[in-house]
Amino acid sequence: MQYADDRRVLVTGGAGFLGSHLCDRLVARGEDVLCVDNFYTGSKSNVAQLLGNARFELLRHDVTFPLYVEVDRIFNFACPASPIHYQRNPVQTTKTSVHGAINMLGLAKRLRARILQASTSEVYGDPEIHPQVEDYWGRVNPIGSRSCYDEGKRCAETLFFDYFRQHAIEIKVVRIFNTYGPRMHPNDGRVVSNFIVQALKGEDITIYGDGSQTRSFCYVDDLIDAIVLAMDSPADFTGPVNLGNPCECTMLELANKILQLTGSRSRLVQQPLPQDDPSQRQPDIGLAQSALGWQPRVSLDDGLGETIAYFKRLLRS
Repeated sequence: MQYADDRRVLVTGGAGFLGSHLCDRLVARGEDVLCVDNFYTGSKSNVAQLLGNARFELLRHDVTFPLYVEVDRIFNFACPASPIHYQRNPVQTTKTSVHGAINMLGLAKRLRARILQASTSEVYGDPEIHPQVEDYWGRVNPIGSRSCYDEGKRCAETLFFDYFRQHAIEIKVVRIFNTYGPRMHPNDGRVVSNFIVQALKGEDITIYGDGSQTRSFCYVDDLIDAIVLAMDSPADFTGPVNLGNPCECTMLELANKILQLTGSRSRLVQQPLPQDDPSQRQPDIGLAQSALGWQPRVSLDDGLGETIAYFKRLLRS
């Protein structure tokens, strides 16, 4: 058995929001981490605290091209995850999900390495069932403005399970629901960062539609706990498994909570609902609870408090 202190781990997209928190956790566990990022949405500042650590290495690379390294485990997190970023270059977004998965799975096949795919709740599209369970096939528009991300991730899942069946690769597929916390990009267009930045600047808070659409928000520390547990789970557990906080709230409720926590006097202003924006999003985490022994611990108020403090520091600097 190989222990953490002699394990070599590759994290693609490792300088992004989630990837950088994962790199922190893996280095703290004593693993040697190779962080790969093309810095399309990731930032060196997210991993600056690791650059002097002998267990950490940073490499600029685009996963749509093959990568030849020697590692024991692969976390495939490379892909822009917010609509503003992934819709800016939709062809590249699809290529990152599909070609990136092919390249990383090819690497895993050559090395016989275990590999985890960071998939998304967006594979469920605008769901017809609520909450969403893993055996629901989803309701996705294959030609809409969000399909470069949604269908790219769905195809990546297909590739993972085909490599599992055809080549006996050890795979893990996790479907990540809305996650928030420090290191979110202030201009990524995600609702938590949007609301917080607008509130702290005293700007109007943008509510799309009537604000009745729901999301379920998981604090980043809880999510990273689950990611590590999923990778460490027995080889016969492949997923897909939902990872997220099942506590659901409307966009209006979230906006008012952020106004309260920041003490802001920003106004709520309604804008048209974007195309294919899901009306509901809530994970059923029964499988994660039973198979991984995991459930989120950080409350929305506590997590938002940490995130607001981060953005206050960011805006001051």
